[in-house]
Formats: sequence, C-alpha cells, structure tokens
Amino acid sequence: MNTQPAAIQQRNSYVFPLIIIGALFFIFGFVTWANSQLIPYLKIACELSDTQSFLVATAFFAAYFVMAIPSSIILRKTGFKKGMSLGLLVMAAGALLFIPAASSRSYGLFLTGLFIIGTGLALLQTASNPYVTVLGPMESAAQRISIMGICNKIAGILAVFILGGIVLKDVDALKAKLLTLSADEKIAELNILATRVVNPYITIAIVLAILAVVIYFLHLPEINEEEEADTFHRKDKTSVLQFPHLVLGAITIFFYVGVEVISYDTFAGFGEYLGFPLEKASSFASFTGYGLLLGYVTGIICIPKYISQRKALIGSTILSMLLVLLAIFTQGMTAVVCFALLGFSNAVMWPAIWPLALDGLGRFTKIGAALLIMGIVGGAVLPPLYGLLSKSLDSRQLGYWLMIPCYLSILYYSVKGYKAGM
Repeated sequence: MNTQPAAIQQRNSYVFPLIIIGALFFIFGFVTWANSQLIPYLKIACELSDTQSFLVATAFFAAYFVMAIPSSIILRKTGFKKGMSLGLLVMAAGALLFIPAASSRSYGLFLTGLFIIGTGLALLQTASNPYVTVLGPMESAAQRISIMGICNKIAGILAVFILGGIVLKDVDALKAKLLTLSADEKIAELNILATRVVNPYITIAIVLAILAVVIYFLHLPEINEEEEADTFHRKDKTSVLQFPHLVLGAITIFFYVGVEVISYDTFAGFGEYLGFPLEKASSFASFTGYGLLLGYVTGIICIPKYISQRKALIGSTILSMLLVLLAIFTQGMTAVVCFALLGFSNAVMWPAIWPLALDGLGRFTKIGAALLIMGIVGGAVLPPLYGLLSKSLDSRQLGYWLMIPCYLSILYYSVKGYKAGM
C-alpha cells in the first residue's frame, strides 16, 4: 500500500520531466550565449562593420518570429516530446553548416546556419516554456522557470569561456598583426582564423543529435491543455488574439529579450570602447551570466514566499533602468559592473512575464506560447538598432539609451498591462 500523500506523489512526478527540460535549457543557454563570442570573432574573420556583426543576433532570433506559429502546428501533431527531438536535430543541422561557412569564410552561410539553429530552438522553446509553466502550480511557475534559467545561464557562462577561449584566443595580437600584412597574407591568416569555429560546432552538433535520440525514447508526460480548458472557463474564446494580456505579453517579451541580448552580445564591444583589451572584454558577458544566476537564485528563494512574481517584475524593471543610466554616465570598471548587474535585475523578468501572459489560456496555451516565442524576435531587431544608434551618436555608451523605453514598456505590463481583458 502506498502511504505517500497525494501532494508528494504529484510533486515527485514533476521531478524527472523537469530534469530533462533543465538539460534542454542548458543547451539553449550554451548555443545562445555563444553568439556573444561569435559577434567579435566574425567581425574580424569576415571583415565586418559593427552593425554588420550584430546581424548574428538578427539571423538567430529572427527564426523565432518566422517559426513560432509553424512550431505550434508541429507540436499539435507531434506532441511535446517528439517536437523537442525534432528541434534538437534541426539545431544539429544548423551547427554542421558552420563547416562549409568556415572553409569559404562566408558570412552569409554563417548567418544561414544561425537561422537554422534558431529554427530548432524556436520549436524547443515553444514546447519547453509552457511545459514548465503548466507542470505544477501556477503560483510557483516563476520559481520553476527560474530553476530552468539557472541551467541556461550556467551553460551561457561556459559558452563565453569555452568558445571565447577557442575562437578569440590571442585576438588582440592577431588584430595588430593583420595591420602589418599584405593583402594575400591577410587573407591566409583570416582563413586560418575562420577554421577555429569548426571543431566546437561539430561537437555541438554531435551532442544535440545524441540528446535528440535520448529524449525520443524517454517517457515524458504530455500536457493536455484541451482538458484544462474547462477549468479556465474560456469556452467563449475562439481566437488566441482575444486575450489582450497575452498580446501585450508578447510585446513585453519582445522588449525584454531585446534588452537582454544587448546586455551580453554588446558587452565585449562596450568593454573595448571603455579601453579594455578585446581578449579581456570578451569575457565580460560572463559577468552578466553571474548576475543572472544570482537573480534566479534570489527569485527561487523569494517568489512567491516573500514577494509575488508581478511585484518582483516591477522592482527589477525599475532597478534595470537605474543600472542602464549608471552604465551610460560612468566610466571604466564602474560602468562594467553596472552593466553586468543588469543580469541580476533582468533575471526575474522572463520567469514572471510567462505565467502572467499564459494565465487562463486553457486550450490556447500552445498557440499562446507560440505568440510569446514570436516576441523573441526582439533579440533580432534591437541589437542592430543599438548598433545604428551607437554609430549615429559615435558612442557605444550613449547607444544604451535605447534600453530605457524598452524597460518602460515592461514596467507598464507589470503594473497594468498584465490584467488587460481579464
């Protein structure tokens, strides 16, 4: 006879699926934060301008916008588990495209590979984020997503050090050397530099393929939103667009992802602008990662026991704006520390926005998640805009003014927008 209380049995039933999803979030983090190293690397290897180099983020995150709705359709046919396996295989294919991209030193092929990786990630994120949200009580959803965020950011920190240590090794000496070479010698040196990325992305492709096979054969519970619809009393709704709080949530995700991507993808260039050597500045994105980890741990401890996820969102948004202003108006390591602390203040935003936006969707949860995933395109749009603004103002530092209206939009959602139409 099983004497375990039903609540404990139910909690235990969540543990294994969440461990698997945690592994996926680790993959998300490594692949996404690798872009912070690819931007300065490809800028040198493919001889790009600052604005052109930020197209790395554009190609990667644009896939979320293009593929989010198709991803929800695929998930409706395959279910969560098979959809996750398919997403991992698509990512592996994109990683393998780096081999011909490096051999030809073709920026277009690199961007195509990144778009394909982003396509696989769109499918994975469309499945995994609502999975974490509904796999347990709604009031602790931000806590579960924060745990996933820890997996994500640990991987991101590793990506900065591992990939950066490979592709940006001795990069300052190389930049000085390139200035002294003839045209033919420079091409030969850049071709050698381009090959540095091959082995890391072959390894990534192999790991992704293995994980796809493992997940395909694992038993993971399916979440049936159709059955949950009755508890949310949403039979009167015929379209996902009839949920204003969801639509505003997608817009909020757009601005949040945009500012978060700016906070780590531009950090190396910001550090170099402040006078630090590029090889040292390339590791600054890891400081953001440490801040995110601290923020996630704080969120896990405090939400919802001491503070609601919505009030945490309000406070963190206000703190983010203050940190941006300090990063703009200070210099040296002070500016670096303030910018790195954006990781701490940003940490609670994604975990808090998702449950607020998905609350009460019932059978529309999968398509609602797809709409939120489309908002990730902010990571494709805002970094190049930052590049253009920085160029027009002739200052990487002043370019960060772009982040202030983005945070104001997030603040509006946390105060009023989350209850629109509720």
